[in-house]
Amino acid sequence: MRFGLGVPTGTEGLMYTVPYADIDQAVELARAAERLGFDSIWGNDHVTTQRYVRADFDQPPRYYDVFAYLSYVAAVTHRIRLGTAIMVLPFRHPVVAAKQAATLDQLSHGRAVLGVGIGAYREEFEAMHPATKIHRGQHAEEAILALQRLFTERSASFHGKWVAFEDVESYPKPFRGHLPMLSGGNSPGSRSRAARLADGWLPACLSVGEVRSGLRLIRDEAEQHGRELPGNFEVALQVGVSVAATREQARRRFESSQIFRHLLSLSKTTLKDQGVEDLVSRNLIGTPQDVAEQVEAYREAGVTTMAALLFAADSVEETIDAMAQFSEDVMAPAGVVS
Repeated sequence: MRFGLGVPTGTEGLMYTVPYADIDQAVELARAAERLGFDSIWGNDHVTTQRYVRADFDQPPRYYDVFAYLSYVAAVTHRIRLGTAIMVLPFRHPVVAAKQAATLDQLSHGRAVLGVGIGAYREEFEAMHPATKIHRGQHAEEAILALQRLFTERSASFHGKWVAFEDVESYPKPFRGHLPMLSGGNSPGSRSRAARLADGWLPACLSVGEVRSGLRLIRDEAEQHGRELPGNFEVALQVGVSVAATREQARRRFESSQIFRHLLSLSKTTLKDQGVEDLVSRNLIGTPQDVAEQVEAYREAGVTTMAALLFAADSVEETIDAMAQFSEDVMAPAGVVS
């Protein structure tokens, strides 16, 4: 099992309070993750403040550009993988996204991982393109195919309903010739893109049973399309973490956290029809032994990376303390793969 930290490129007001991390603190969290044995860091992708966040906080949150942040972190780390969880496909033309991702992969000597998806908040796309209507699922299909062409072909062209470009030479290519791309999201569309097009699946806040059934559907669809999933197909699950001496303490900390409130806000999008009334069972909540057992159950269900972990904490200092405890009490017994 591998473990990844969710870094605060766009977490203020969503998963954490405002303010939470200035840019130096955000970089320090990435360095701390590498020191403590985490395999990866994962930055999310937001451009403007969501309406419910504006209603909750007087001070605007700081949303850092995920590619600029990860490129800087590449220079001050040595081993840790640098992932997007997720890069929102409608925010960027694929030609621009390919250039950003390949440059990050070159700067980090092959440590980039590109989690992609449609985004949890349609309102952000509408703020940038108020007169444009797109089908985000169909757009994602075309954008992934376009990115793959740009990463591999000398001169790439694409002519779809939502994505189009002609005779683009996009260089540099990814460092090793292939940049892993994970399909982010819990929806049937995300699973289908993972089955047919991607190197992995990047869902959030699923129970063990939901992971198992989702993976079965992915394998079935891949087989129907004549595709054998690669042996290194990554299943990177995003969850929240609250570890305490007792289950009740861990639960109270989680349910009073901004992470909990954020997950409730996703009840009509990412977590639609997934029983948000029982979020405790869909995240790593409990004593160290409880959480270690949960991790093992996820491993048996097919999860390979506990990715973009978000700790129930109110400050960067509290987060690093929680990371250290998690590294010692959960990651070490689970057998960390670095």
